[in-house]
This record gives sequence, structure tokens and C-alpha cells, in this order.
Amino acid sequence: MILSMTGFGRAEGVFEGKKISVDIKSLNSKSFDLNIKVPLRYKEKEFEIRKILNDRIIRGKVDCYVTVENLQETTDVKINKNLIDSYIAELRTVASDGPDFEYLKMAVRFPDAITSRPDELTEGEWENLAGIVHGAVNKFEEFRKAEGKILHEELERNLQNIDRYLSEVVPFEEERINSVKERYQKSLKEFENVDETRFYQEMAYFTEKLDISEEKVRLAQHLKYYQEVMDNEDFNGKKLGFISQEIGREINTLGSKANHAAIQKLVVMMKDDLEKIKEQTLNVL
Repeated sequence: MILSMTGFGRAEGVFEGKKISVDIKSLNSKSFDLNIKVPLRYKEKEFEIRKILNDRIIRGKVDCYVTVENLQETTDVKINKNLIDSYIAELRTVASDGPDFEYLKMAVRFPDAITSRPDELTEGEWENLAGIVHGAVNKFEEFRKAEGKILHEELERNLQNIDRYLSEVVPFEEERINSVKERYQKSLKEFENVDETRFYQEMAYFTEKLDISEEKVRLAQHLKYYQEVMDNEDFNGKKLGFISQEIGREINTLGSKANHAAIQKLVVMMKDDLEKIKEQTLNVL
């Protein structure tokens, strides 16, 4: 199955008056490259979130954003009145003629005068957050599958184009060899005292060098293998990339041996489709 490395997924949930949102998006990359932003409240669980994403997303340049919003009007601020009163009393001993309001402004700046109530992350809230992360990844995977289906159709079309161009080479092969023979025979008539045996040996050698039978067979095999891997193997992007390189080698050799305008034209068209395959393969997971 083809899966795209490009994807997007979003999931939301509410837990005890908090709205939690998780957004995931990715682009193609040779490895798993994660950029994650989580609120300070969930910082202790960042490693667990990374592991979930790494295990399920596999590969890609991934951005993950976790946000939390309080839906209830609550305050986590605690004013330590007794401590502030103690600070003010001590300030009076230093400067007894000052107004209490001035002492109060100084006292609230002292350590622990105003603190936040500790609100530890409970196991229930973490389980809820983990469920939302998995939900976002589920949506992300659905996006990847939909993009992968489009990629599969495009890749298959390009493979079929190359295979068709390869079949169109056949009619020109015999014409190309005959053309070479005629050219050599014409040259032979223009010279005297030519060793015909040697001449035909050289022509046979040259004709053999122009033979593209092996390249055609290997190219057809590589196209078939690409199709098989694309249809039957998961997480096949890297393997498809290697096969596309082999396809390119055979097409290049075919072009260097062509020695025929029509075949060269077909080779150029093959290369055009191969470039599309390579570009699309970079986005396959």
C-alpha cells in the first residue's frame, strides 16, 4: 500500500473543564524529524507523546502542537496573607512613618507572597491526553491514505507510459541495424583493397555494441518490480527510490546505445516520466 509522507490530523477533547487540542502535520523527510510544542503542564509527558508519534508516523518532518484552554473561570493564584502581614510588620520596624499601602506594594514582591496552587497532572488527565494524541494520529493516517491513493494512480500511470515507450522501440531496432549495415556496405564499395573479413568482423562488433536487448529486458523487469513493491509492501518509499535509480540506469544506457533519432525521442519521453516517478517517490512513506 502506498502512504504519503504528507499528512495532517487534528483531534480535540475536554477533561475537567480543560479543552485539549492536538494538531499534527508532516512533510517528506529521509528520517523521523519531530518538532513538538506542549504546554508546561504536559511537559513531563513529552517523551511519551514523542514515542507515540515515532511508533505510528515512522518517517517524515513532523510538527505536533498540543494546546490546552480553560473553559471554567478558575484561579490558581494563592495570596499568602499571613506571610504578607509578617513582611509589612517587619517593614514598619525599619520605617515606621510609611503608609501601609506602600508597605503592601513592597511586601507582595517578596518571595512566596503570591504563589500558584500546585495542580499535579493526574493519571486520568494523561490517559485522556494520550487518547487525543492517538485520535489526531488516526486522522493523520486517513489523510496519508487518501494522498497515497492519488500517488499510486500517478505512479502507475508513469510506469505504464515508460512501458509503452519501451514497446515502441521494437519496430525501430531492425531498421537501425539495417541502416548501419547499408552505411558500412556503401563505405566498403568506396575503397579498394579492403579486407572484407576484417571489415565484417568490425561491423559485427559495432552492431553488437549497439544491441539493446539486455537493457530492454532489465528495464521491463525493473518496471514490473516497482509495480509489485508498490502494490504489496508497506512503508516502501525507500525501496521504490532504489528501484527508480535502477530504472534510470537502464534508460540512460538505452539512450547511449540508441544511435537512432526515433529511439532517442522515446528515451527522452521515458526520462520525463521517470523524473515524475522520482519526484513522487520522495513523498512515499
